Amino acid sequence: MGHAIIVGAGPAGAGLAHLLAHRGVDVTLVERQSDFAREFRGEILMPSGLEALEQIGVAGLLDSVPCHRAETFALFLNRVPLISGALDPDFFRGRPPLAVSQPALLEAMVGDADKRGGLRFLRGVSVKELHREGDRIVGIRARGVDGEIDLRGDLGVGTDGRASIVRRRGGFEALETDLPMDIVWCKVACPDDFDGVRGYLGRGHLLVAYRTWDGSLQIGWVILKGTFGELRRRGIERWVDEMADHVEPELGAHLRACTTEIRHPFLLDTVSDRVERWASPGCLVLGDAAHTMSPVGGQGLNIALRDAVVAANHLVPVLACKAVDPARVDAAARAIELERTPEVRTIQRLQSLPPRVILSRAWWGEPVRQLAAIVLRSGLAQGRARGIVDAFAFGLGDVRLRV
Repeated sequence: MGHAIIVGAGPAGAGLAHLLAHRGVDVTLVERQSDFAREFRGEILMPSGLEALEQIGVAGLLDSVPCHRAETFALFLNRVPLISGALDPDFFRGRPPLAVSQPALLEAMVGDADKRGGLRFLRGVSVKELHREGDRIVGIRARGVDGEIDLRGDLGVGTDGRASIVRRRGGFEALETDLPMDIVWCKVACPDDFDGVRGYLGRGHLLVAYRTWDGSLQIGWVILKGTFGELRRRGIERWVDEMADHVEPELGAHLRACTTEIRHPFLLDTVSDRVERWASPGCLVLGDAAHTMSPVGGQGLNIALRDAVVAANHLVPVLACKAVDPARVDAAARAIELERTPEVRTIQRLQSLPPRVILSRAWWGEPVRQLAAIVLRSGLAQGRARGIVDAFAFGLGDVRLRV
């Protein structure tokens, strides 16, 4: 049987490790952290991500993972409601979006894969170098608490996120989309009557708030890139005041009352990029290592899970065999890139459009936002808007497990 070394136990890495191990491939999954707790992990499972979990065979794990399903949605422009109402499960084809504890989900996925054998999971192990023979990557050198580790495999897969060492050491070149925004993330106590998702846009700001899996109110405040330093210098009270000025009065009063109870505030430096080639001899990158997604539309977690399903379709036939042919492995890796690139490229383009209009402080920004509000209210753009919502909710193309 073939041996796959997967670096990074995020959604793409854990999903692919689960799929390969359950199909007879020897897998070593290497994770730099000793646990899955991070400052920021995407936690919104769209219908496309929920379907991918079903394909992987772990959707049942959600019963034991902290989750919250939103019941309502509202959108405001300059604090005036544009859209509001209950979220229709039929609209989401029976899979309404779910806020999930990603650390708990990843722990459950890795634990379930480990039960069946075939998976060696190394926690707290950092990759330092990639081993090469000629132009082919044949393994890794890593370091853990017990010293250095050398691993050899038929394929190395980098699923180690936006700061991927596999991407850097493997010589993968990325194309970056210039985004005008950063995001301030924080949590506060959730008001009792707040059960859903609300978006507030206007005056060069965008704020998204939703009740999340731990019962808190999760806030993502999108700001112009480079402006957080000034806000931080003014103190937490000042930036909470500014957030509160862009939501409806009741929520604004709640935020001000909770100023001293703000939890885990931090700045997420937004990046959107895509490597030009996902595969090189003996190596493949997936998830954020291949394409760092903007937070717009909650796509990162879902795209990564879809990567894992497609990767398994191509890799199982060439790795779950007695004699592994390197040429067939490389061809499979290139096929994954060709199948996944169109969706990723299109979603990244759709993600890049709203911030340029919503955050613009140019003279034309507010008139364009007001015109968009009129069009939304009139229903003139419902077809176009539905197409974008469908792309974010369901993905582009049918991703099905075939192995």
